[in-house]
Amino acid sequence: MIIEATKPAIWVTKFEVVRPHVLDLVFNDGKRRRVDLAPQIRKGRIYEPLQDPAYFAKAFIEGDTVAWPNGADFAPEFLYEDAKEVVEA
Repeated sequence: MIIEATKPAIWVTKFEVVRPHVLDLVFNDGKRRRVDLAPQIRKGRIYEPLQDPAYFAKAFIEGDTVAWPNGADFAPEFLYEDAKEVVEA
C-alpha cells in the first residue's frame, strides 16, 4: 500500500506581521485575512515565547502555515476560520 502525504484544503502562501501578535495572511484561495493571536498565545507553554513581540516577529512559513523557531505553529484551517477578511480599499 502506498500512502501519499496530502496538503490541507487551505494553506498560507504569504504573511506579514502588522503589529504585535497580529498577522495579515494570504491563503491559497487568494483571500487575505487578519488574525490577532494574542488570546491563543496565552494558552500552552509552547506559545509563551510568542508573547514577546520581538520573538513573535521571527515568524516564517513552514509547510502550509506560519511557524516560529521554537516549533510553535497554528493549523492553517484555524488561522483561516479565526481571522477576519481584509477588504482592500
